[in-house]
Amino acid sequence: MLDLNPGLMLFVLVIFFSLLFLLNQMLYKPLLKFMDDRANSIAEDLKNAKEMSGNSDELKAKAEAVLAEAKAEANAIREKTTNEAKALAESKIESKAKELDSKYQAFIAELNKSKEELKATLEAQLPLFKESLKTKMSNL
Repeated sequence: MLDLNPGLMLFVLVIFFSLLFLLNQMLYKPLLKFMDDRANSIAEDLKNAKEMSGNSDELKAKAEAVLAEAKAEANAIREKTTNEAKALAESKIESKAKELDSKYQAFIAELNKSKEELKATLEAQLPLFKESLKTKMSNL
């Protein structure tokens, strides 16, 4: 019925082990090495990503701090220049008010002088007006 041939069995066994050895050397070891390298690469990339994520959070915090400082400095500069501009405007207004007040006082003085001159002139010419008025009244 079934014949067992020990020579053929030995030959098949040698071919099986030699094929197993060749597959192990050419396929399984490079494949396992590739898979291990890939796993190591993925693990290192994840570690780097976590470090960069922590680093980016730190950089973001620094950037926000710098922005906050810049905004505060800009507000201080804006406040300072606004105060300087207000002080300059107030000094200009004050000097203009003094100038106008002095011009007004000079005008009032000139007006009073003119009034006195007119009054003196009219008083000097009052006798002439009286004479002229008398002559006109007598002509009526």
